[in-house]
Amino acid sequence: MPTVPAGSKVLVTGANGFVAAWVIRTLLEKGYKVRGTIRSEGKGVHLKKIFADHGDKFELIIVEDITKDGAFDEAIKGVDAIAHTASPFQLAADDPQELITPAVNGTVSILKSALTASTLKRFILLSSTAAVISLLPDPKPFTESDWNEQSIEDVKVNGKNANQVNKYCASKTLAEKAAWELYNANKAKLSWDLVVLNPPYIFGPIIHEVSSPAALNTSSGDWYNSVVRPDMGGKPLDQIALVGNAWIDIRDVALAHVLALQKEKAGGERLIILEGDFSYQDFIDAANALSPSPIPSHTDMPKGNPAAGKILKPIFPYDASKAPKLLGPELVYHTKEETTRDTLADFERRGW
Repeated sequence: MPTVPAGSKVLVTGANGFVAAWVIRTLLEKGYKVRGTIRSEGKGVHLKKIFADHGDKFELIIVEDITKDGAFDEAIKGVDAIAHTASPFQLAADDPQELITPAVNGTVSILKSALTASTLKRFILLSSTAAVISLLPDPKPFTESDWNEQSIEDVKVNGKNANQVNKYCASKTLAEKAAWELYNANKAKLSWDLVVLNPPYIFGPIIHEVSSPAALNTSSGDWYNSVVRPDMGGKPLDQIALVGNAWIDIRDVALAHVLALQKEKAGGERLIILEGDFSYQDFIDAANALSPSPIPSHTDMPKGNPAAGKILKPIFPYDASKAPKLLGPELVYHTKEETTRDTLADFERRGW
């Protein structure tokens, strides 16, 4: 399938979200035109402000309900690629269908619209390592061939009583499975191919509209509450070293979207993208090692249990070597130190 070079038009769904805003910014900086979807006019005010310098290379279109058939029919007209990032991420759902229905139906809706697209060359779906991992008695390195059937089974059997994390994981797994099923059933007649990106926890500075720390997206909120203000609802300091997973910087997720458009070999692939493992203690240590501190309003940063995170074994080990091979040497991941510095500087500017 053909690649999608700079100058092409890309549709980005959920444009006012944490990931989407950075994807849009990176696409525009790399010379692409962007059409973003939002649910209402009010959701676009901030975006129009921060991307004003790009003129008519950035536009917005309203899609009120992404789960309806035909919801994206107008939005996809004339675009060369789609980056579908819109999907709920929260860990407090009562009914698992609060997450599963919009994740699956939103993905199926836009893919059905894409089946009729005449100009489309590539479709990028933002999935998650939540669709890859399972809790195993003897952890092994997870790869792109793995699927989280465990979470689906928990939700099927236990419904509202399923584990909260499994409710979210099931939504990501079922949405991605639906995407591959629809794509594989139709790919012989399509002008485009599918790329799926599977990141873990995403951290880093924010550019979408957020009024306060309490309004942060889930992963950024966890980072803030654990690294900057554990007294505001994060984990107890003596437990922080025990809390972690794998992670990636938001700017690397955005860059991976661009590279996935530009690399022919990425077509038809599922790609785990991540920097490595983390505990929140690692980020606390990085924050305390910065000199001068990028957040001088916090003169006494939490200390936790210094270096304790370094002795922990990964909860979910990965073999994530495939993505750098296919996306190329341009994909250089930010370090914990870089992400910590830039995130704290962002919080400082916001008075947080």
